[in-house]
Amino acid sequence: MRKFVLVFAFLMAAPLFVAQKAAASASWQKTVDEALPLLGHRNWILIVDSAYPLQSSAGVETVETGADQIEVVRYVMGAIDKSIHVRPDFFMDAELPFVQEEDAPGTTAYRDAIAKLLDGQTIQSELHERLIEEVDRAGQLVHVLVLKTRLAVPYSSVFIRLNCKYWGDDAEERLRSKMGPPPEAPGVAPVPQPQPAQQAPPPAQPEPQAPPSGSDQNPPPATPQSN
Repeated sequence: MRKFVLVFAFLMAAPLFVAQKAAASASWQKTVDEALPLLGHRNWILIVDSAYPLQSSAGVETVETGADQIEVVRYVMGAIDKSIHVRPDFFMDAELPFVQEEDAPGTTAYRDAIAKLLDGQTIQSELHERLIEEVDRAGQLVHVLVLKTRLAVPYSSVFIRLNCKYWGDDAEERLRSKMGPPPEAPGVAPVPQPQPAQQAPPPAQPEPQAPPSGSDQNPPPATPQSN
């Protein structure tokens, strides 16, 4: 009887577990779908491994997906591709190519899988600490969505900085070139520029004065002194 009760309890709990897992999966996907229309140029979406730190910047939102990282990356890429306003700039840790399989089992398989998924994309490589610092600074100004996965491979996070889909980098360069130097901010006095040193003029020489008329030619006679 007791064995029957345990089996019955397991059968009743199994559908609940599956439903909870499905709800969690739908939750992170819904988060991506709802956030993407609001995100734009300079926002970030990170798909990270399970040990990625919980960042404290006000703009950083972290969501636990409980999903496979490759699955999440594929979903985010598809959502971005279907959007009309953003395109991805990919960044990955510079340390990943140097992680050894014996030190982190599963690294080789992950590198092969992510390389296949990102084939054709331009991926910029940066040190892990610098990427975290850049995301932290961005989180002080703009929104950053961090999607944590159950991946347990070090230096495997995928950093996506969103860019404008309908305005290319070449167009931006041409625009800035035509604009020239940025104008001075209104109300700001121009900064005085140092002037070259000038040589001081020589001191004025006194003009010679003419002697009184007749006094210099005939000096007055001496006055006789009395004894």
